[in-house]
Amino acid sequence: MRQMLWLIAFLTLTAPAMAQDDDSDLRGGLDRLGEGGRMLLEGLMDEMRPMLDGMQPFLEEEVMPMLNRLGEIVDDLSHYDLPERLPNGDIILRRSPDAPPVAPDDLPETGDDGTVEL
Repeated sequence: MRQMLWLIAFLTLTAPAMAQDDDSDLRGGLDRLGEGGRMLLEGLMDEMRPMLDGMQPFLEEEVMPMLNRLGEIVDDLSHYDLPERLPNGDIILRRSPDAPPVAPDDLPETGDDGTVEL
């Protein structure tokens, strides 16, 4: 697929510039160029469709439930700093110091020692 994109870019950039004396010639050339671009994109989509169809079950079964749960926990992303990756590989989202306080009913339950069950 990457080779096809390079080929498209190469052909597009190296096409000779043609002097057009008549607007109809220019319009006709642009129409042909647009039609060729459409055909290339259709071919690319035909090549990618099996891969996208294969990804759909993974997205529905794995990614969407995780994003839904994240949406339940995180109220507004603008209230959080950028994610950090810790040396052990964990990724954390710190709440911004200037964010409004979290409602008490939105807080997770904590154990006697202050730990949170994930």
